[in-house]
Amino acid sequence: MASPQKIIDVVAAVITRPDGCFLLARRPEGKPYPGYWEFPGGKLEPGESLQQALSRELMEELGLQVEHSYPWITRVFDYEHATVRLHFYRVVAWHGEPYPHEGQALSWQSADHVDVAPMLPANALVLRSLILPSICAITNASEIGVSLSLERIERALLKGIRLIQIREKGMGRDQLRAFAAGVIDRSHQHGARALLNGDLKMALEVGADGLHLPSSDLMNLTQRPDIGWCSASCHNSEELFQAAQMGMDLVLLGPVLPTLSHPGSSSLGWQRFANLIRDYPVPVYALGGMREEDMNTSCEHGGHGIAMMRGLAGDLQ
Repeated sequence: MASPQKIIDVVAAVITRPDGCFLLARRPEGKPYPGYWEFPGGKLEPGESLQQALSRELMEELGLQVEHSYPWITRVFDYEHATVRLHFYRVVAWHGEPYPHEGQALSWQSADHVDVAPMLPANALVLRSLILPSICAITNASEIGVSLSLERIERALLKGIRLIQIREKGMGRDQLRAFAAGVIDRSHQHGARALLNGDLKMALEVGADGLHLPSSDLMNLTQRPDIGWCSASCHNSEELFQAAQMGMDLVLLGPVLPTLSHPGSSSLGWQRFANLIRDYPVPVYALGGMREEDMNTSCEHGGHGIAMMRGLAGDLQ
């Protein structure tokens, strides 16, 4: 029996400007997959930490000194020549201007319009993940009323919210259908995406961009729902594993902090949140007690961003 192929650990940098564009590099001749575009980075050397490898590779390849980076997602991919474990970091601050020290071509790209090709196969899902905004807002019309909720959703969209989960478990189907249609219409007018919680049939009927699955629904899945975007709520490692196996595009993990809706319930805390999503392949939003000022803390602990309900209902007025 052939021995299993050794996994090679690689760091990959999503170097991101304030306008959201990120840097891609084209592999030069003499390397596997010459001419393919990729995120800058490279293999870990013996004894190096991921952060050390990231700093070294970006200095060697591009002449950049990393000032601030966040751990993000980790994906394992089988190439013909090797199996690689890609540890992606979002690099948001650096010193210097990118210069191709290895003769590689460079290009700044936008996630929703990548115009260089071909891309390394491992990067297709990564590009899709980069489309996701840093805030996932959750509706709460059952608490504040439909009219006020729609008004606040409109204000939130004007302020830049681009992902909304429609979560109204106390509504009847007819009212929910009408409310969801209103949220989706407003979202699409602003170029935002809206996901409906828990009901695939209705999500397709009302033209939602995707479906959000409560953890109980997630654990009963045998295959990914056939809709554009899929997200899921998770609370532990078993649910996170299922979400990855079922091909979820994003995960909401919590509660990280105490919440008004569940007073007295236990919360994960930031260290447990970080431990659960270390080396996780799917973007994760911190859920539970979140405010906009928690964004940096989530990213420092490996999160993609934050998900919040009362931020949409009140803080984003």
